[in-house]
Formats: sequence, C-alpha cells, structure tokens
Amino acid sequence: MTDRHDFTRLALLASDTEQAVEAESELRGLIDWVPVEEAEAVVVLGGDGFMLQTLHHMLDNGRVIPAYGLNLGTVGFLMNKQRSRSSFLARVNRSRSIAISPLRMEAVTQVGTHHTFCAINEVSLLRETRQTAKMEVIVDDKVRIRELVCDGVLVATPAGSTAYNLSANGPILPLDSNLLALTPISAFRPRRWRGAILPDRSRITFRVLDSVKRPVSAVADQKELRDIAEVSLEIDRGSQLTLLFDPGHSLDERIVAEQFLV
Repeated sequence: MTDRHDFTRLALLASDTEQAVEAESELRGLIDWVPVEEAEAVVVLGGDGFMLQTLHHMLDNGRVIPAYGLNLGTVGFLMNKQRSRSSFLARVNRSRSIAISPLRMEAVTQVGTHHTFCAINEVSLLRETRQTAKMEVIVDDKVRIRELVCDGVLVATPAGSTAYNLSANGPILPLDSNLLALTPISAFRPRRWRGAILPDRSRITFRVLDSVKRPVSAVADQKELRDIAEVSLEIDRGSQLTLLFDPGHSLDERIVAEQFLV
C-alpha cells in the first residue's frame, strides 16, 4: 500500500559520516534540492540516531515535514534500504506515510526545577551511582508499585520498542497498537516483575524515593536530565511526526519481522 504524494520540493540532510557525505554528493545532482525551510519533505542520509536528531530539530523549531530516510548507519530501523538512485523523486512520492506521536516528559529535579522534553523512542530513568534506584510507579493516578528497586526503568513507544526496550527484554509493539511498553531494567524488587503493556492514553509517573542517596537521571532519546525527583509521561498528540517508507519496507513490517529473527 502506498500513499499518493506530489512532492516537488525536497530538502537533503546528511550526517557527518564518510558514507553519508559520499551519498550526499551523489544525490545532489539528481534533482533540484531546496533548503529545509522551503521543503515539503526532507531526505535524511545516515542512521537512526541522525534521523532522531532531525525529527527532534523539527519539533524544536515548530515546523514538521515528512522525513524519508536512507540507511547509511548500522541498524537503520527508521530508514529505507539503499537502492538504485534513478528516479529518486518518484521513489519518494511512491512511499507510504507512517504517523508517530512522541512521548512528552515532564520532569522535576531535586531542587525543584521543571523541564519538558519529547522522546520519539523512549524515556529511560537510570541510577546515577552504584546504589540501586528506588521508585514509586503510578499509572493514571493509581499507585501500581510502591517501591521498584532496579537499575532503571523505561517507557517506549511502538516506534522505539525495538530499540533500548528490546535490549532490556521489553515487548515489541506493532506500530498501530496504541500501546506503550513499561519495562524495568535489572529489577531487584519485585524480582519477577517483567513490566507492563499499557494503553497509549495512560499517564505514567515515577517518583524517586531516597533521591539524595540514590540519584536518578532521566533520558528522553538523546537528552539527559540528572538528579530527578519526579517524571510524568504521556503521548503528545499535538506533535505528530511522519516517516516515509518504501512499499514493503515500512516500519510496521519491520516490527513484525524483528520478532522472527533468530
């Protein structure tokens, strides 16, 4: 299944890796590229990290346009495969649109400062010292775990469920599942708790217990905030992003395929 796009003004962004810079020079002559500020969509050359950086930049600047990635990194879960570069504009216009909404993190530090970040993949809370973290887990104003003792805990979106979440033995979530993964990292108590799958309308709050002795940092994708007292998370439905994928190589297909890798 494809969407019917009619993009005529594309921007081109490349990471600073040797492969991405080389690919950029090859693509420059194929079509008439425009600055990002004038573009209807952007082509991103690099890996998942550079794609996340590009999406965050759009969110921060208040101008969000569809993004089509070409994988020149390691995993490339958010990217398309390298193929023939002929008829490149037609290839982008044949792509399928996948809408994703980021998590909004509202955090309060030990000294009482308030911060708001967005995360496209996940928000993770991690112990800062050798001491295990202790946190109270609240979902929709109801205390679910009074004391989670662990190295950390994370909340992942479906788009991020195959990233850090999967490495922490969290579940893979189909893109259209309307779910969030709440996954502990090396939980000591409750020892057998493996996490939870929650509706994406949930509001999840973590309160750090004994925060001076057991300090905790919060990481929203690539942004870190240290010495946290409390973090609340929910889907930011007003900040929808659009990724473009070649037919047969969309993000939801990759999520399904990842579950059959051995």
